[in-house]
Amino acid sequence: MKKTVVLIRHAKSGWADSAQPDFDRPLNERGKKDAPAMGERLKTVGLIPDAFISSSAKRARQTAKRLAEGVGYEKELIRMEDKLYLCEPHVFDELISHLDDSLKTVFIVGHNPGITAYANSLSDRFAIDDMPTCSVVATQAETGHWSDFHRTKKEVIFFEYPKIL
Repeated sequence: MKKTVVLIRHAKSGWADSAQPDFDRPLNERGKKDAPAMGERLKTVGLIPDAFISSSAKRARQTAKRLAEGVGYEKELIRMEDKLYLCEPHVFDELISHLDDSLKTVFIVGHNPGITAYANSLSDRFAIDDMPTCSVVATQAETGHWSDFHRTKKEVIFFEYPKIL
């Protein structure tokens, strides 16, 4: 059975209020437009989530909700995870290893630099210096258990971001 993880870096956020805490920064206008467009693109290529997990930071939550609209996923079902905010790459593995095995495709919204580092760890045939905002890296592994995902050979099957659409 194939398991698919779709990593999404949050969309472009605003810096209008320099006194605002980083955690509370919202999406800017470009981010508000890019996230649903990327959701529609994912739907077009057949990447539809069975589960959707997001960092609880405002820009990540907003990205997840707008992307869910585009892909046709119920926003109320998005699971927010505080530990995804500016996390180290191993946090993705920990989160994934505890997923219910009935799930086939999981979307995860996170932040740089951790999400780029994790994406680069997925396959010897994929490397990127910096995941652009609202970029998507999808990877698959042939395994029946999410607890085995981290040690199973993975293949990156999709990489896109709004500027190349």
